[in-house]
Amino acid sequence: MLTVNELFYSIQGESSHAGLPCVFVRLTACDLRCQWCDTAYAFHDGTKRTIADVLHAIAQYPCRLVELTGGEPLLQADAIPLMGALLAAQYCVLLETGGHRSLANVPPAVRKIVDIKCPASGEHHRMAWDNVAHLQPHDEVKFVIADADDYAYAKRCIAEHDLPGLCHVLFSPVWGQLPLETLAQWILRDALPVRLQTQLHKHIWSPAARGV
Repeated sequence: MLTVNELFYSIQGESSHAGLPCVFVRLTACDLRCQWCDTAYAFHDGTKRTIADVLHAIAQYPCRLVELTGGEPLLQADAIPLMGALLAAQYCVLLETGGHRSLANVPPAVRKIVDIKCPASGEHHRMAWDNVAHLQPHDEVKFVIADADDYAYAKRCIAEHDLPGLCHVLFSPVWGQLPLETLAQWILRDALPVRLQTQLHKHIWSPAARGV
């Protein structure tokens, strides 16, 4: 049984899959409280649904790309068998996770998007660095950056853990706090092997919109 906050079909707004149609399964609950969180509504609200019910709902959309997000999906034990069932049904599966929960049991074919928290989030100390050992070339790590201190922290992390040698690395500005141009200039100045991204869905729809 899963507690699902929302399930919807939209345009993928982040990661190297940005711009593609995608079915999102947002699971309820998160044990982090990032200062810039834009999905606090997923902390508590949700509906109990079986894995079979979730699979049936996903199958109603003309799309083979599915993302499990939250909240923090890995707080729910049945997230793992749901990913397995989606893979068995030949879906391409993305998992967006905060990086503080173990990735050891995530099926290898799942494309993990690991959000490594920076200091301005207030949660950077929660990162489980053992998860680096579970990263594969098709995975991605994401740094959401609020200011110059966050940027310096992210630079240090990618160097110390050789993240660009393991998987894709994404840098994203905190919406409404750090101008996209500023972050782009920093990346170019330092010739970082990272991908600059924005939250595309917030450019298409209202930043406060849900279900998109």
